Amino acid sequence: MGQTLFDKVWDKHVLHGNVGDPQLLYIDLHLIHEVTSPQAFEGLRLQKRKLRRPDLTFATLDHNVPTIDIFNIKDEIANKQITTLQKNAEDFGVHIFDMGSDEQGIVHMVGPETGLTQPGKTIVCGDSHTATHGAFGAIAFGIGTSEVEHVFATQTLWQTKPKNLKIDISGKLPNGVYAKDIILYLINQYGVDFGTGYALEFTGETIKSLSMEARMTICNMAIEAGAKYGMMQPDDITFEYVRGRQFAKNIDEMIPQWKQLYSDEDAYFDKIINIDITNLEPQVTWGTNPEMGVSFSTPFPAIKDSNDERAYQYMGLKPGQKAEDIELGYVFLGSCTNARISDLIEASHIVKGKQVHPNITAIVVPGSRTVKKEAESMGLDKIFKDAGFEWREPGCSMCLGMNPDQVPEGVHCASTSNRNFEGRQGKGARTHLVSPAMAAAAAINGKFVDVRKVVI
Repeated sequence: MGQTLFDKVWDKHVLHGNVGDPQLLYIDLHLIHEVTSPQAFEGLRLQKRKLRRPDLTFATLDHNVPTIDIFNIKDEIANKQITTLQKNAEDFGVHIFDMGSDEQGIVHMVGPETGLTQPGKTIVCGDSHTATHGAFGAIAFGIGTSEVEHVFATQTLWQTKPKNLKIDISGKLPNGVYAKDIILYLINQYGVDFGTGYALEFTGETIKSLSMEARMTICNMAIEAGAKYGMMQPDDITFEYVRGRQFAKNIDEMIPQWKQLYSDEDAYFDKIINIDITNLEPQVTWGTNPEMGVSFSTPFPAIKDSNDERAYQYMGLKPGQKAEDIELGYVFLGSCTNARISDLIEASHIVKGKQVHPNITAIVVPGSRTVKKEAESMGLDKIFKDAGFEWREPGCSMCLGMNPDQVPEGVHCASTSNRNFEGRQGKGARTHLVSPAMAAAAAINGKFVDVRKVVI
């Protein structure tokens, strides 16, 4: 019997252990940030151990970074985490994409942009959205702080191999519908736990037609489906994205190996899901997890359990309402899900020559310095600022309440991020997950509108 893409990459990295038992994997790339690395570095110091492979360890600052005055960090804990990572990087010889540097940005943006993320690698990071890198045909997953220390010390990690789940996606995306809508639809149809215990492989003609940036958006939210891993077969689109980047050397020599990274025709999948997105609508979440979402024209569902009841109460909404009934106050364009240059370009087309609605506070946070500089060279910053958006420095920003960018209590925010949990964007904040196009249109109209009627 043939192998899946996941099987092929996994098996090449097994150092010890039998099938069915925990196995010791070699880790090709360890990405770190300021929140989950301090305790792990301290563990090395206490045990008088060295960092096993500083050349395979790369750091960036993202979660706590202010996006207005980046060097004025007023929160003592945030400042401590940032300065600690800077010192640890110096002490242990780690390459750091430091504050204000040309490459600084959200960790899942920096890896692909610098060419560190490549097909066939095993990639870990102390962040749950590490599955983003699986869009390149890599096994990439988030790990806890104790596991971060284990990789620091050994460049290996014990893991139990998951089952395989193929998600075959067919159909051409309708105008005004995007990769974010695909993954939101998948989760609201199958739930936030359908991927638990599985490695997800996204396949099909729809996936093959997507850009690398769109593919990353889908893999980014595999964790919201309960899966640690999301993968896609690398192809010519992948290879050309990687080519010429800072840490991508000898690409032409690697491509023949990368072309072997695909699921064999007779590969066994434990489960298969087929979806056709030909008639897919823009998606909007109404509740407090990504499963609680609807297509734009669909009313919010009836209350079926106590979780729904609590979600409606927290969000200040009722069954039977529609997305267009939500009274928005904030719009956030950013996060490791949707703050790439293609996202900003799409949003800029919608806001160009228009004005942000008087009831809306709208901010744009490029996911990295690289994206910010490219956007500014294209004049996108002027388009957003002229329309009334705030144009910020790169960082995780309003995706999570760990920095100054927070949604006020009780206010509804149209967000291009990945989680709409209670308090995720600030105490009492009410988050609605949407595509960049939907968020941009909401900023202009002061409410959610059907972006299919806006996009030309």
